[in-house]
Amino acid sequence: MTDIELRYFDSCPNWKIADERLREALEAEGIDCSITYTKVETFEDAERLKFIGSPSILINGSDPFKPEDAEPGLACRVFATEDGPQGSPTVNELRALL
Repeated sequence: MTDIELRYFDSCPNWKIADERLREALEAEGIDCSITYTKVETFEDAERLKFIGSPSILINGSDPFKPEDAEPGLACRVFATEDGPQGSPTVNELRALL
């Protein structure tokens, strides 16, 4: 079973795009699982969770898009996608990981 968690903070609108793309990828792959949503509200929460920005998508506990030099913090993430920099991985990139 696939365990999916979407970590975010309210000030970043990109988490909603990531949620839509993630749901689309799950449906396209025929995977029926729930998504756990974790709202990160403080820098202390970010440090405790090793949250490197919104959105963070964890698949089976691991962030496959995490840059090696990432530091915890409350910031919007930018992903280097097949279509250029975006606020979320693309549906195709998510499907490839699922």
